[in-house]
Amino acid sequence: MNSAATQSTVLPDAPTPRPRFWQGRTGAQKVFVLSALTPMILYVAFWSLLPIVWAAALAFFDYSARRQGGVVLGLGGDNPFVGLQHFRNMLNFSPEAPLEVRLFHISVKTTLMFAFLIVPLNLMITLPLAAMIESVHNRLRLGLRTIFFLPVVTSSVGVAIMWGYILHPQRGLLNAGLGSVMGRMVAINWTGDPSLIIGPIPVALIAVIIAYLWQDIGYNLIIFIAALQGIPESIRDAAIMDGATGITMFRHITLPLLRPTILLAAILTMISAFQVFDIFQVMTRGGPDNQTRVLTFDIYDNAFRFQNMGWAAATSVVLFLIVLAISLLQNRMLRSEWEY
Repeated sequence: MNSAATQSTVLPDAPTPRPRFWQGRTGAQKVFVLSALTPMILYVAFWSLLPIVWAAALAFFDYSARRQGGVVLGLGGDNPFVGLQHFRNMLNFSPEAPLEVRLFHISVKTTLMFAFLIVPLNLMITLPLAAMIESVHNRLRLGLRTIFFLPVVTSSVGVAIMWGYILHPQRGLLNAGLGSVMGRMVAINWTGDPSLIIGPIPVALIAVIIAYLWQDIGYNLIIFIAALQGIPESIRDAAIMDGATGITMFRHITLPLLRPTILLAAILTMISAFQVFDIFQVMTRGGPDNQTRVLTFDIYDNAFRFQNMGWAAATSVVLFLIVLAISLLQNRMLRSEWEY
């Protein structure tokens, strides 16, 4: 017989099951929930899910609204099923590739260049600016926040027209300012001269980047201000007691605590940069010499100008996959496993 005393095993109490959503609700409450959710679900299904499914389907057809197709939504017949042919054509990098393929390659390059310049520039401007605004007197904070956020609610077309006047080669404020400094007339075509290039970046693309940043920095600025206000004062006080001040506190205390917010701002800014169309359309229309031709402009051109909607749909699928891949990569690189 075992000398050890027999011990009874006490099993933990089984977890109490959570009540289901409908349990305990009256008929009136159920009707209210359904009446509130149904319009939103129908709106998202009709204006978001249905276009996505339709674009994904068109990507496998050589579809044009000008041609008479089959009986099912115009697919088939003169709008034949081509399978993955559009995507195979996109991988053709030979100089003899069709014009639409070469323009697609230019659009991908320009879009990636634009997005990967916008994100770091936006964060490098908005994060220190938010910290500086939070450090000023309370009476100035509201005014500064309002000033920097006003361009966000301004129409993108209006912003593009304004910057078009600033950069106009004959009547632009920039050339007028340069002329007054240099003592002679200056007529630089900032958005229309293909020979103006700084390194690998065309000046026309730089002009669009400046216009876009001017309008967009207020959005991330408000996000970072809210995040800075959410940092507990006890952490700041402990850092001050340890001798951290100024740049040291910002680098070693504030910046690490804002890592989840930086991830959110980076992903939102990247997605927004890939979707920019109106500023390019108004300021440069893809020129000069396709130096500012981005994927959204390429999709618009093929779908509504050339009525090549099958190719445009395939391009939109590629754009979606690029944004998804980069967002997942950003999430993996910047995510943190802790929170305060």
